[in-house]
Amino acid sequence: MYEENESPVGEFVHLYVDGAFGRRELIERAVKLTGSMAAAMMALGGYEELNAQATPVPPGVLVSENDPSIASARDVTYGGLGGALYGYLVTPKVALSSQQPGVIVIHENRGLLEHHKDVARRAAKAGFVALAVDLLSRQGGTAQFADATAQSAAYGRTTLPERRADLIASLDFLKKQEATTIHNRIGVVGFCAGGGMAWDLMVSAPEIAAAVPFYGTPVVADADVPKIQTPVLCVYAETDRNLTRTMQATASVLSQQSKTYALRVYQGAGHAFHNDTGAAYNATAAVDAWGQTVAFFNQWLRR
Repeated sequence: MYEENESPVGEFVHLYVDGAFGRRELIERAVKLTGSMAAAMMALGGYEELNAQATPVPPGVLVSENDPSIASARDVTYGGLGGALYGYLVTPKVALSSQQPGVIVIHENRGLLEHHKDVARRAAKAGFVALAVDLLSRQGGTAQFADATAQSAAYGRTTLPERRADLIASLDFLKKQEATTIHNRIGVVGFCAGGGMAWDLMVSAPEIAAAVPFYGTPVVADADVPKIQTPVLCVYAETDRNLTRTMQATASVLSQQSKTYALRVYQGAGHAFHNDTGAAYNATAAVDAWGQTVAFFNQWLRR
């Protein structure tokens, strides 16, 4: 669903689906933009994402910093080409006695929010040293932007080369956690725009040992497929139709190039179905997809 230059209404819908605000505020924003309720409803009428109804978050999905499997969860600052980079590093207790694989978590297009920190804790609970990266670091960090629109606008002011450089610096930072992390067994998981960055990182940093883009957009360009050496689990959603059709076409190219990949399309689920703070959260799909993600990382990062 997310596009670099999506329309203002499309941006509002995307923010709503990601949990930035509720349906009432979505409609109010659309009315203000279009000038009338009728025009607003017409503009919103084409978005199938608005038909989604969030399901309750099942017990055991969210992971506390005090979870007994976690040794530490802390904000970190480290160097990047554009200056200081911010992140959230979570170390599982098992890594205190033996080095473990690492996982980089890449957020959606609003920056490093609590949901993505929770995803990092989920990865740590599964035994991985997890680093959630703040790709708004060059803008001062996500914490500088309290409003969802401001966060999205700040992300829009970053460029693809900047984000790529910041992720490569983050990969280097995670490699240097020598006491806890196996430096050549690092995977990446990203969501929406972050999933698109996961695709880009596979192309630019072939040492990534496994990748899981959740409804990642944009998908990898056909011309870049030969550069991919990383096993990839592609997680997409049935009702996110345009993006999923694009991914299905890309899957054919991955097959033709004999790349190691799997494609999971979750029936009845829409864009952002894994984000438990948003209106499109689908517990059945999200729980299964995360289980598949952990299994995939175990397969390729613990070989």
